Amino acid sequence: MSRGMMKRPLKKAKKGTMPRLLKFFFSSYKLPLVAVLICMLLNTLAGVCPGIFQQTILENVDKALALIDGGASTESAAEQFFPAITAAVIVLVCIYAVGLVAGFIYQRTMAVITQSFLNKLRNIMFARMQKLPIKYFDTHTHGDIMSHYTNDIDTLRQLVSQSIPQLIISALTLTAVLFLMLYYSLWMTLIVLVGVVAMALVTKFVGGGSAKYFVRQQKALGKAEGYIEEMIHGQKVVKVFCHEDKSISDFDKLNTQLCKDATSANSYANILMPIMNNIGHILYALIIFVGGVLVLINIDNISISGKPLDISTLIPFIGFSKQFTMNISQLSNQINAIAMGLAGADRMFELMDEEPEVDNGYVTLVNAKETENGELTESEARTGIWAWKHPHEDGTVTYTRVQGDVRLTEVDFGYVEDKIVLHDITLYAKPGQKIAFVGATGAGKTTITNLINRFYDIADGKIRYDGININKIKKDDLRASLGIVLQDVNLFTGTVMDNIRYGKLDATDEECINAAKRANAHSFISMLPDGYNTVLKGDGSGLSQGQRQLISIARAAVADPPVMILDEATSSIDTRTEAIVSAGMDALMQGRTVFVIAHRLSTIKNSDVIMVLDKGRIIERGSHDDLIAAKGKYYQLYTGSFDFDEQTDK
Repeated sequence: MSRGMMKRPLKKAKKGTMPRLLKFFFSSYKLPLVAVLICMLLNTLAGVCPGIFQQTILENVDKALALIDGGASTESAAEQFFPAITAAVIVLVCIYAVGLVAGFIYQRTMAVITQSFLNKLRNIMFARMQKLPIKYFDTHTHGDIMSHYTNDIDTLRQLVSQSIPQLIISALTLTAVLFLMLYYSLWMTLIVLVGVVAMALVTKFVGGGSAKYFVRQQKALGKAEGYIEEMIHGQKVVKVFCHEDKSISDFDKLNTQLCKDATSANSYANILMPIMNNIGHILYALIIFVGGVLVLINIDNISISGKPLDISTLIPFIGFSKQFTMNISQLSNQINAIAMGLAGADRMFELMDEEPEVDNGYVTLVNAKETENGELTESEARTGIWAWKHPHEDGTVTYTRVQGDVRLTEVDFGYVEDKIVLHDITLYAKPGQKIAFVGATGAGKTTITNLINRFYDIADGKIRYDGININKIKKDDLRASLGIVLQDVNLFTGTVMDNIRYGKLDATDEECINAAKRANAHSFISMLPDGYNTVLKGDGSGLSQGQRQLISIARAAVADPPVMILDEATSSIDTRTEAIVSAGMDALMQGRTVFVIAHRLSTIKNSDVIMVLDKGRIIERGSHDDLIAAKGKYYQLYTGSFDFDEQTDK
C-alpha cells in the first residue's frame, strides 16, 4: 500500500446509516415486504428440507439391504420399502416446486420494490436539493452533486435488491441449518462452529478494510465526475487557452487516486471469498474425517433426535455443514456491496440532511384591487396591481402597494463569518429609478444584488422593500417581484416558447409573444425553423450569445416584475448586438426600479444614480454628470486615465 494512500484517514460509513436506511425502506413497503419475507422463509425451508428426506431415504435403503442380507428376496424388500422411498421423493419434488415459486415471487417483488424505492429516493433528493441555499451550489461541484443521483443510487440498488435479501435468506438458512445440525449431533456441530469462528475473524479483518476503502472510492468517484463535468462545460475555454495538457494532468491525478482507492477496496473484497471458500473446504474435509472416526468408534451421540451417530446421520450432517459454511461465505461476500451501498447511502443522507434555505417570512405577494374608498384589498383575479399582504400579531392584515422602493441601510456582509466583503452599504432606489453599480471585479456589485434577492442573508444592517424588512417577506414572493437578467444565460431543453414562459409558468402564448416583442426578440424568433416552437438543446447552442440574451430578457419581461436586476447583461456581446439588446432592456426598464451592473460605462450614462464600489465600500455616488464633474475615480475610469482593477489590487 502506497504512502500517499495512508496520508488520508480512512473513514467507514456512519454507524446510524444502515438502521436509518432500513427504517426508511421498510416503512415505505410494509405489506409487500411481509409477502417477500414469507416467500423467503418458504424458499429457505425448501433449501434445507432435502437433508431430512435424504436421511429418510438412506434409512429405508439401509433397512432394505439388511432385509436382503437376512435372506429376503430383492423383490420383496423393494415392495416393502420402495413406496416409502417414492413418497419421500414425491414430497421432496413438491417442496422444491414450492421453493421455486416462492423464489420467483420474492425476486420479482423485490425488483419492483427496489426500483420504486430508488425512484422515491431520487424524487426526495431532488425536492430537498431545490430547497438548498445558493451557498451549497457555490461550494459543491455539479458533477459531485450529479454523482448522488447516479453512482450513489446505483450502489443502493445493489444493496437493497441483492445484499439485504441475501442477508435475510442466509440468516434464515443458518438458523434452520444450525437447528438441524444440533438435531443430528452436538459433537459435530461444535466442530462446525469452531470453523465459523475462524471465518468470522477473517471477515472482520478483510471486510473491515474493504468497507473503509469503498467509502473513499465513492468520494473519489464524485470528485472525478465533478471535474469531468467542469471540463465539459468549459471545453471552449480549455481549447482557446491550449489547456488540454494541464486538464489531462489534473484529471490523471484524480483518476489515479480513484484507481488506488478502488484497487484497495476491491483487493480486499476479491480475496475475501477465496479465503472463505478454502476455510469451508478444509472444514468440510475435517468434518468428514472426524465424523468417520466417530462413527467407527461408535461414540455416544448427543442430539435432539436421540439417534446414534451412523452413516444415515453423518451423510445428511455433512450436507448441512456444507450448506452452513456456504451461507457464511455468501454473507461475507456481501461485504463488498454492503460497504458500497452504505457509502452511497451516507452521501445520499448528507445531501438530504443539508440545512434547507431558512425562510421565516410571513409577508406575501398578492393580486390586489382598490376599494371605493381607495384602499387596497386582495383580489382572486389578476388586476395588474400587486400588493404586500402583511398579517399582524393583533390579527389585522394590511396591504402595501408594490412600488419597487428598495433601501439598504448600513449593510455588512461576508460569505464567511470572519471575512466581511461588504462594509456599511447604504443606498436607496426610489420607484422607477435606475441605479447602476460600477467597480472592479470582486468589489461587491453582484453581492449587493444577491442580498436583495436573499440568496444570502446580511450580517448586519437592514434591507427594506416598500418599507418592509425583506426578512419578513417570504423568499418565493420576494423573488417573484424581482426580475433578473444575468450575463451567463441559462436556456433549458424545450421550445423557445417554453423558455420564455419559464418567467411566468401560467403565461399565455400571446403574453410570451408580446414579451418577446418588447425585448426585441420577436424578429429573430420568427425566422427560426419552427418559430416559437423551435426546440432548443444544449443550452441554446444553436443561437448566438445576443439571441440567447434576448430570450432571457423576454423571460424576465413576461414575469412583469416591479424591480429588475441586470447583471452585466451586455458584457459578452458585440456593440451592434448590444444596441439591439439595450433597446430590449430599455423597453423592459420602463416604469420599474432597476439595478444595473455594467463594465461598459456607456450603457449606464442615463442612470439616475451611479454607485462606485471599491473593496466592498461605496466610494462615490451620483449621476453621470455629477461624477464626471467631481473628477474622482469614476471620471478617471470613464476617461480611461485610471485602471480600476489594477488600482484596487494594490
